[in-house]
Amino acid sequence: MRAAVRRGRALFCEEIQDPPLGAGQVRVKTLACGICGSDLHALHYFDRMAEMSRRTSGSSSFDPNKDCVFGHEFSAEILEFGPATEGKLKSGTRVVSVPSATNAAGGLEIVGYSNLLPGGFAERMVLNEALLVEVPNGLASHVAALTEPFAVGAHAVAKAHAEPGSPCLVVGCGPVGLAVIAALKARGHGPVIAADFSPRRRAAAEAMGADVIVDPAKENPHGQWAVFSVPATMFQARMMNAAGQPTKRPIIFECVGAPGVLQSILDGAPVGAKIVVAGVCMETDSFEPFLAINKELEMTFVLAYSGEEFAATLHDIAEGRINAEALITSRVGLNEVPQAFERLANPEADVKILVEPWR
Repeated sequence: MRAAVRRGRALFCEEIQDPPLGAGQVRVKTLACGICGSDLHALHYFDRMAEMSRRTSGSSSFDPNKDCVFGHEFSAEILEFGPATEGKLKSGTRVVSVPSATNAAGGLEIVGYSNLLPGGFAERMVLNEALLVEVPNGLASHVAALTEPFAVGAHAVAKAHAEPGSPCLVVGCGPVGLAVIAALKARGHGPVIAADFSPRRRAAAEAMGADVIVDPAKENPHGQWAVFSVPATMFQARMMNAAGQPTKRPIIFECVGAPGVLQSILDGAPVGAKIVVAGVCMETDSFEPFLAINKELEMTFVLAYSGEEFAATLHDIAEGRINAEALITSRVGLNEVPQAFERLANPEADVKILVEPWR
């Protein structure tokens, strides 16, 4: 089958072997697969990702020096069933799935970051039957493929524990930030302030429902807090509480993942704010803890989503509570994947590119 293979720090479109079907697994045809910011990181920092996996889990199932087929944001069609499967869904059923599967030894593989199981930048994949979720009738396959990235936003919002009326600032309006905005609006949270240097991404944030759009080159995003009666200092907060004036806890979502961003957020954050770190910084960073202590800030780091959040996100997309299609700016075939990665390095060129291997 054809696939876009990561070898070294380059991508090659070529023929590879289909992996065998193991117990509880199904073979599927890839219908669409999004290019994630994590894929862009992995192309250049795969060795760093492997090292971090070893440090956090004690082991890593992938070798950055071996071939890998990326792609974990996908929709697919069931082709055939392996041994010990239940067959609850029929061949031809369109599905999405949490990108996890087991290898022959029973260990866990992350589909799209595995040397054994190719991801969605291949014509076919092997998935675990138990993790498949059927795509509702009427939902286009290329839209269903965005369940995974929007589930990331849903999880970040769930971990924020926002109160009704809490003002939220989303710093960075790439796919992660846009998914956070969509999840906030789908759950009725806000007002939502969105900040990004890119005009194209600011326009996408508006399409996702952000209430206030800020260009950080022209104004400080943290200057919006006063508009929503958020106290800027501990003294002001205590004076407002003493006067019986209600205050809402502000929430800041860091969705950039670049060195220095956390420090800038600590500088600008109002007292008592909660910072949810959803951006993936692949480099060593530093910040001044005293700023967070002096303002009594809370910081939470988030990863991925639960199975329940994944399924609920698919339902939100199908019911129109999340306008996932507004995120898509291009759809390409396998031969165009290397060029698509280059285009995504420019925020003005594209927001989300989908790979459709059948093209």
